[in-house]
Amino acid sequence: MAKNIVVFQHNPWEGPGFHLIEAFSRHDLTMKLIHVWKEDIPDVTSYDAMIVLGGGPNVDQEATFPFLVEEKAAIQKAVANDLPYLGFCLGHQLLAHVMGAKVGPNHQSSIGFIQGFLTHEGKKHPLFEGLPPHLSLFKWHGQSVQEPLPNFLNILATSAECQVEAISLEDRPQIIGLQFDNHAASPENVKDWLSMDSKWLSSLTDKKIDPTKILAEAHKKSASMGQKFTKLFDNFFSFIH
Repeated sequence: MAKNIVVFQHNPWEGPGFHLIEAFSRHDLTMKLIHVWKEDIPDVTSYDAMIVLGGGPNVDQEATFPFLVEEKAAIQKAVANDLPYLGFCLGHQLLAHVMGAKVGPNHQSSIGFIQGFLTHEGKKHPLFEGLPPHLSLFKWHGQSVQEPLPNFLNILATSAECQVEAISLEDRPQIIGLQFDNHAASPENVKDWLSMDSKWLSSLTDKKIDPTKILAEAHKKSASMGQKFTKLFDNFFSFIH
């Protein structure tokens, strides 16, 4: 029987990436996509797992993005019910936020492809089983989860550009946040993101973004990153019963 996964999307163009859609298809999963800015947020406990994508809001911008109030409550309910949870970028930050961690400006904008490193906890975590300790990460953010974290949150991955690249709850490995957006690292997605978010990219003052270079890296790394995301999602699927 197909498992039903609810997926929260925060803006019209930043939807489930090519690699995530492929993973759903391969596992015969049913995706219920919720556009949180214009649709009611459902009871997440009626689903087998929850995935929260990235997007433009910061976690504290409830006045500008009122849906964040209900979305945070839904994430808290998912955690309280031990629902498998996978958050990307904003979805990672919202998880950390509702668990009591601070989220704020990162020490630099992190855009494009960088190398990340699994921590001691990350190397033991089932999400990264069968994956190398060094991973290519596709990044697209200016905010980040800040240290120190509550002692029940483990840092699973880090990088030179962001200290907290992945988190999980102590003793609840099925609840995970990833600061990176590897689900959308395919050249098709990267091209769209560069186009649709060009205004934000051009507004960054701490670094100059070279879209041609980023897209070339996406082509170069496409097969490898797709293969590794396949393994990562296979590992996440093992939490869904």
